[in-house]
Amino acid sequence: MKSLYEAKAVAQGGRNGHVKSSDGVLDFDLSIPKGLGGPGKPLPNPEMLFAAGYAACFDSALAFVAAQQHVTLGTSQVSAAVSIGAREGGGFGLAVRLEVSLPDLPREQAQPLVDTAHTVCPYSNAVRNNIEVDVKLV
Repeated sequence: MKSLYEAKAVAQGGRNGHVKSSDGVLDFDLSIPKGLGGPGKPLPNPEMLFAAGYAACFDSALAFVAAQQHVTLGTSQVSAAVSIGAREGGGFGLAVRLEVSLPDLPREQAQPLVDTAHTVCPYSNAVRNNIEVDVKLV
């Protein structure tokens, strides 16, 4: 792969620690959610960050695909839900649910865009065949 951009961040203290990007744009504490046995402080956690990144990336992939196909996308919104849980074989795993809204397009035009976006989105490609990803046009 020819790299076009690289983001760097450092974490210290794990899920109840601190993260900071090399450029200082991100610089905040993390907290383990109550559901994972943590204090549940109103702070971000890795799953939130992954959900935000995946939603934004998938929305951009939709715009890219629409432009490539000369389709006026109109309003688009992607909601990402990232779950964490124990894996059957041990350890932990993630699952993702993406809900895509394209209200300005008829379903028969929107669905192929969503399907193609899922093949070009870097997050989708990174997790393909590694974790369960459910993509729904809503």
